[in-house]
Amino acid sequence: MDGDFRTSQMKALVLSGGSGTRLRPLTYTGAKQLVPVANKPILFYVLENIAAAGVRQVGIVIAPETGQEVMEAVGNGSRWNLEVEYILQERPLGLAHAVLTAKGYLGEAPFLMYLGDNLIGCRVTDQVQAFREDVSLSASIFLKAVANPRAFGVAVVDGDGRVVDLVEKPQTPPSDLALVGIYLFRPEIFEAIDNIKPSARGELEITDAISWLIRNGRKVQSHTIDTWWLDTGKKDDLLLANDTVMDDWLHRRVDGTVDAESRVTGRVHMEEGAELIRSEVRGPVIIGRGARLVEATVGPFTAIGPGVVIERSSVDHSVIMEGCHIRDIPRLENSVLGRRVRVFPAATHHDSISLMVGDDCVIEVKR
Repeated sequence: MDGDFRTSQMKALVLSGGSGTRLRPLTYTGAKQLVPVANKPILFYVLENIAAAGVRQVGIVIAPETGQEVMEAVGNGSRWNLEVEYILQERPLGLAHAVLTAKGYLGEAPFLMYLGDNLIGCRVTDQVQAFREDVSLSASIFLKAVANPRAFGVAVVDGDGRVVDLVEKPQTPPSDLALVGIYLFRPEIFEAIDNIKPSARGELEITDAISWLIRNGRKVQSHTIDTWWLDTGKKDDLLLANDTVMDDWLHRRVDGTVDAESRVTGRVHMEEGAELIRSEVRGPVIIGRGARLVEATVGPFTAIGPGVVIERSSVDHSVIMEGCHIRDIPRLENSVLGRRVRVFPAATHHDSISLMVGDDCVIEVKR
């Protein structure tokens, strides 16, 4: 292997730390990157995209609070033909700090940095290859035109897509191009990080490091994606991600048991061991292994996790995680239920309820 860092084998760095405060209470008991979208952890979509780009060596930055859960879920990465190592970031001191923490792992390799709770509707293969080939680039960033640029880091680019300025959450946005959370770097980024100071919130910001590269004449290119980008940080974002992924990627496959009195219409993915008894399912819907629906109506745009039991209830536009039990609920919609939640009726009737519930909760619903 050539020792020059510009031609070294590329690695990937996935950021899977952080506290996920916007997704509480779900993230009190689990990593936000492992919250399922269409019954698959968000982080798994990230790893699939990295593997599809031909990158094999992946470092995952983990936090003390959730690192063990991430390691147990991902393992050594062999299911994606990846070689995964874990890097502990003791405190959440910013994206650039996470890069510094991984310096020993990354060495002189160019690398793809990917936020572990981001979903995009396209591959990154072409951009990774272009970065490998264009050794004049110090960095390349993924952008997306958004309606509310004030909420994001925003880039200004010239006619050739070269980045000329970055502004973090501007009051008066100079463009509508938001940073997606996917970056390509060469080791010059370490020099840049060494030359920046913590922001007002006490973090080393990756946008400041990229701005340092720009100010010092380094070439930073951009790629604007023309498909969807989903930040899964809040309940409504998670539901939108679930809808979007199922709408775009779900195919009909019924491997479970459907009795003669049940009806399945549309794109329904039903895993082996799942069972429908006198129930109706309207796709897009995914039903996990061992789930059991009895006299239930489910869908559209609903993910039913493994081992879920739904009896005499209607559920739509919702994410129902592993091991939940829903009984005698007239209509549950626009809801996110963590693992092993139980929802059942109390004394007073309500036609519709909307919930966001963490793991191991019991909820009594009036009827």
